[in-house]
Amino acid sequence: MNDPEREWLPEWLRQRTQLSGSRLAVIAYGVAWTYRELDERATITAGQLTALGVSAGDRVAVLSWNCPEFVVVVHALARLQATLVPLNARLSEVELAWQVDDAAVRLLVYGPAFAETALRLARNRNALMTVMLAESGERGVIAGIEAVNVSPCASIASDHPHSIIYTSGTTGQPKGAILTNRNFWWSAIGSVLNLGIRENDRWLACLPLFHVGGLSIVVRSVIYGIGTVVHPGFTASAVNRAIDSDGVTIISVVSTMLQRMLDDRGYRRYPETLRCVLIGGGPVPEPLLERAARLGVPVVQTYGLTETASQIATLAPEDARRKLGSAGKALFPSDLQIERAGERVCAGQVGEIVVRGPSVTPGYVNRPEATSRSFRDGWFHTGDLGYLDDEGYLYVVDRRDDLIITGGENVYPAEVEAVLLSLPAVDEAGVIGVPDPTWGQVPVAALKLKAGCDLTVEEVQRFCCGRLAGYKVPKAVRILDFLPRNAAGKLMRRVLRDNWGEVKP
Repeated sequence: MNDPEREWLPEWLRQRTQLSGSRLAVIAYGVAWTYRELDERATITAGQLTALGVSAGDRVAVLSWNCPEFVVVVHALARLQATLVPLNARLSEVELAWQVDDAAVRLLVYGPAFAETALRLARNRNALMTVMLAESGERGVIAGIEAVNVSPCASIASDHPHSIIYTSGTTGQPKGAILTNRNFWWSAIGSVLNLGIRENDRWLACLPLFHVGGLSIVVRSVIYGIGTVVHPGFTASAVNRAIDSDGVTIISVVSTMLQRMLDDRGYRRYPETLRCVLIGGGPVPEPLLERAARLGVPVVQTYGLTETASQIATLAPEDARRKLGSAGKALFPSDLQIERAGERVCAGQVGEIVVRGPSVTPGYVNRPEATSRSFRDGWFHTGDLGYLDDEGYLYVVDRRDDLIITGGENVYPAEVEAVLLSLPAVDEAGVIGVPDPTWGQVPVAALKLKAGCDLTVEEVQRFCCGRLAGYKVPKAVRILDFLPRNAAGKLMRRVLRDNWGEVKP
């Protein structure tokens, strides 16, 4: 029986099926399921998980690339009020083992591609069970397990942990952010109040479902009653085809994805049915935004974190051209401000972005000290730098940990990267600070060039000298075959720093 002292929400998939069961829910790998069909699969899968001993409060990890079965497991776990722990499929076995142990995972559900990894993880953990996802033709998506009957739940506890998602770890050991049903609910509501909803909306999930950006699409699509188009990963040509042929109206990407989409697209305009391209994952280079605007791409910049269940600030579509480069304002009913040394700063001044609202995590798993450091006076301290203009619009500058201080002057890597990306030959750019005996730090750059292009260090520095203050110009430039990025496409500057070595003046 429901505890009257707790806040309860309707079980999303069950409620959606009752309201509009014939609507298309999932399109993926040739699969097209209505909400009624998705609900049936989630019910059977919940019965399979129950047969394995999974119950409310248990933590179940999923190790898989994007697939429709992953979506089913997400809803089946929510139905049981068990907690999803999505594992980054690109991590090493050592990193996966650390997260499985840290989250005290009871059951690991894995895709066929990860069978050997899953078996090795289980071999050293007597308490860890492992089961494989079945082929897409199966109604229950756990291979070889007979389902037991499960009574459908009408409601879920608002404060119950829906997921534990590990931060991408770009600045150190990842932390498991607890995201409750309430967090996901209000993230979905805040987004739809800003972007609106249309009956024909379909949201493309090409971001990994094991990151909050992809997972939040699965959750909010059910709340809205719209279709989710699931891709196994990001391929520019596949995404462009889906926009043309699969009725995609909304897509979430990061800067590098958008750049590759535009490169693949050439000069062909996108169909008018594409009404919103949400772009997040850090500051977006202004040249890329200007290029997209020239092609009429409806780019809407966002700002969010794992700890805020995806976006917490997003530019309103009507402001997309007027406020190019801004991540907009806090989504209703959240709030944000800029602080420096614990004090709120004036418009135009750079400081740390702090946020509060119902989509913000209650804290980290097994990290009471990290939780208390992050929350002060009810505000969550993001570690990101930004400023508000005189109308209250947020502009994200960089990660605080990536700030370069050279001779007492601040250098924001994203600013330098934006200049480097405006070089026609440059495909990707990463700027970091390295130790220097005279200046403390100096900026250096790693570049990935477009096919068939070439650049010298002198050409890069000469280009920058006309566009940046002298202390911001990279003191060294290296051409690499690829730049290190996490599964969400974010540049991992820490990896660049760890492998660079000291640069002499």
